[in-house]
Amino acid sequence: MSNLTSMSTFLLLGFSDIRELQILHFFVFLLLYSVAIMGNFLIIVVVVFDHHLHTPMYFFLMNLAMMDLGTISVMVPKSMAISLLNSRFMSYSGCIAQVFFSYLFGTSDLALLTIMAHDRNVAICNPLQYELIMKRGACIRMVAIVWIISLLNATLHAGCTFANTFCSNAVNQFFCEIPRLLKLSCTDFYLVEVGFLVLILHAIHCHLFILFTLLPPNNVLLTSDTS
Repeated sequence: MSNLTSMSTFLLLGFSDIRELQILHFFVFLLLYSVAIMGNFLIIVVVVFDHHLHTPMYFFLMNLAMMDLGTISVMVPKSMAISLLNSRFMSYSGCIAQVFFSYLFGTSDLALLTIMAHDRNVAICNPLQYELIMKRGACIRMVAIVWIISLLNATLHAGCTFANTFCSNAVNQFFCEIPRLLKLSCTDFYLVEVGFLVLILHAIHCHLFILFTLLPPNNVLLTSDTS
């Protein structure tokens, strides 16, 4: 195979080669995308302008809505453009950006859900100290840490993926996905495997934290037993 490291485009997978189905796919995704955009944007506007909602829970919810906006905007518009224009080409820089932002928003979503679980855990187990623990400065720092961790994770995965050389530009997926891109690699991708291991460990840690914070505290169990 010829080395295509200097390629300028990738070729993504289309939903269908039938023009009528491509148009149908465009309008269906346009409807779903519009609903998702309006729903998340409405959450942001309501939280920003309603002073009664300026609490940690709604502050985190507003940030989650912003991350969801980014997540759906990374892949859906390009997929709609592929169906509308009947062109499956994705630029090399566009593919890098799609991988980077998909991991940026995906990691931030998971990390923020972990923080929201911590927020509810404090509200239930330590209601008298809630305002002291979850004060505004602490909430801003936690969200900032989420973005920093997500930025580093996205940079690690995007950098290690596109540091490889590619022997083909045909991506067997509807968007630029790291596992599919690695199948096109001509070189060893040890660094990417290390990155995936770090991401998996992070995801397991977040899920375990959310699980344990959702469990009822001991004092609640004792109260229910005595009653």
